[in-house]
Amino acid sequence: MDLRKDFPRSMRVQLAGYAHLARMIDKCRAVLAGSEGEYIYPCPMDDRLLEFAGITSDQFTAAVQGHSTDEGVVTWFEKQAKPHQPAELEEWNRKLLARGPSSPESAARFKKYLAAIDPSRTDITAWSDLQDLEEGRVVPRRESETHSQ
Repeated sequence: MDLRKDFPRSMRVQLAGYAHLARMIDKCRAVLAGSEGEYIYPCPMDDRLLEFAGITSDQFTAAVQGHSTDEGVVTWFEKQAKPHQPAELEEWNRKLLARGPSSPESAARFKKYLAAIDPSRTDITAWSDLQDLEEGRVVPRRESETHSQ
């Protein structure tokens, strides 16, 4: 995957029931190919998924390197990941996709990126929405909410 030319999949795309797994595979493949461009693997979102699954980035990288298809990586991931009840996984996905900036520095970066992409989108408060907006995906307008950041 060449992330200098194409975008990774959205965090919202699920594999094996996990949000962000498809995107993390795309970024890992790009890093292995030296074509990650400005994308970072492992990034803090990758670290959150890996921690939830009980897998290290080195283990995941080796699995991606050893499997040429998503199916192969997913099969490996399902065998290695800590088991989670469906409701627990669903809640984790929901929290990950709703996650916004977690520090004043992160909030400043978020606002800077949003201002450069579309300053009119004051309804955007989650990193997943900001990524989708930046990568040209449709992000439905939401009622503006007050979030503590």
